[in-house]
Amino acid sequence: MARKMGLDLGDVNIGIAFSDPLGMFASGFLNYRRQTLEQDLQYLADLVKEKDVDVIVVGLPKNMDGTDGKRVDFTYDFCEKLAKVTSAKIVYQDERLSTVSAEKLLISADVKRSKRKEVIDKVAASIILQNYLDKKF
Repeated sequence: MARKMGLDLGDVNIGIAFSDPLGMFASGFLNYRRQTLEQDLQYLADLVKEKDVDVIVVGLPKNMDGTDGKRVDFTYDFCEKLAKVTSAKIVYQDERLSTVSAEKLLISADVKRSKRKEVIDKVAASIILQNYLDKKF
């Protein structure tokens, strides 16, 4: 059964998460340190193949009032290019407060500040993906 992949796109890192094969639970995979656009796209396309991903869920950075944030166009542009190098379906998931939720989760787990910076993006990606999965069930 195919997995779902969650992405939290940032300027420096891309948080990556995957679902279990049944598509019920999301788990953070890694914080990918961005390289060039071509390298980023190739890395993600390779992961899609390797992990047998059929859907890529990308966090859409909306403003708190629901309007498009500054990075929405960047996200659409990146995903348009990603769609050209993979056959996985790309869907968007409102990511409002995902990073805030990830930060609160890590603080409640007593993760030190320096360690939080290392994992925050993949935790945010897993929250984005889990929100998508929860809507499916």
